[in-house]
Amino acid sequence: MDFSLTEEQLDFKKSAIEFAKRALNEGAREREKKSEFNQAGWEKCAQFGIQGLPLPKRYGGLELDILTCIAAMEGLGYACSDGGLLFSLNSTIWTCEMPILKFGTEEQKDKYLPGLIQGTLKGGHAMTEPNSGSDAFSLKCKAEKRGDKYILNGAKAFITNAPIADVLLVFAVTDASKKFAGMSVFLVEKDFPGYSLGRREELMGLKTCPLGEVILRDCEVPAKNLLGKEGAGAAIFNSEMDWERSCLFATHVGAMERMLDECVEYAKVRQQFGKPIGNYQSISHKIADMKVRLELSRLVLYQAAWMKAQGKRAQMESAMAKLFISESYVQSSLDAIQIHGAYGYSTEFDFERNLRDAIGGKIYSGTSEVQRNVIASFLGL
Repeated sequence: MDFSLTEEQLDFKKSAIEFAKRALNEGAREREKKSEFNQAGWEKCAQFGIQGLPLPKRYGGLELDILTCIAAMEGLGYACSDGGLLFSLNSTIWTCEMPILKFGTEEQKDKYLPGLIQGTLKGGHAMTEPNSGSDAFSLKCKAEKRGDKYILNGAKAFITNAPIADVLLVFAVTDASKKFAGMSVFLVEKDFPGYSLGRREELMGLKTCPLGEVILRDCEVPAKNLLGKEGAGAAIFNSEMDWERSCLFATHVGAMERMLDECVEYAKVRQQFGKPIGNYQSISHKIADMKVRLELSRLVLYQAAWMKAQGKRAQMESAMAKLFISESYVQSSLDAIQIHGAYGYSTEFDFERNLRDAIGGKIYSGTSEVQRNVIASFLGL
């Protein structure tokens, strides 16, 4: 298995880096203080083609292979300091667009994918509930078919993009007697009767990514907006988690590479006790560990992506990638702060923000504990 990128893929990654440096960073620190979404950056990303990276040209996408998509997302993670914007982008691509592409009808694809790719629509998925987090299939939200509509009742919490989303994949129970096999998915638009927003969540990191509650009170959803068939919810959820865990964390790998470069440069020029701090093993060993974590993260990410490119399921591999990368990102962020000392702890630089953003990666897309459960289950435990 050769996971090395081609010259074309490396060039595309470089172009993503140049684009992000040029178009996405201005005012990022001020937006984070205000918890303000970067709408202009979102539109610029659509013009560049980010929202359509893996989507067919028929709908306006670039139709790139998964490793090229990951290279581009790495580039964004390296050069874009707005982690919230990147998280919003990833949510739309992997948990909204890809499920519609795989499970949607032609009518659904034609209706939603062009707008999502062009950036005129924003999407996401609504699975988590106030009492249903890691236990993803213990949903209380219910859907009852009445004539040519489904009536949805329930509440969703911590939903990425909820305050700005035009369409969400909403998971609801259609047959409680079948447990996880009785869960279905609906394409719910923000203007449907009975759909409303609850409070917007305030989090320690990813502050420029809007998260919030979704309230469904007798929400009327046309029957044609059922994604897949009744009872397909578990299959859709597992499929999108495969994609998300295989691709979303490419931006983390890019951020880890940027932090490593910054720490190496700082260790060469910062002097204490008459010599560069990089000459001290207490610093150089931290940087060496950052390099090891970066390269291993990239390898496990590329392995999961390679399997997806071969049309294989990558449930265990994507769980391993998600687990290792998310925890490595946190540790490398801590090391970067320690290497920079008081400057690392200062809000004048991005290292403390990297840490706050990184911690969320151990929770969303399934906690680290859930990933270990997934891995163990494939080992027969």
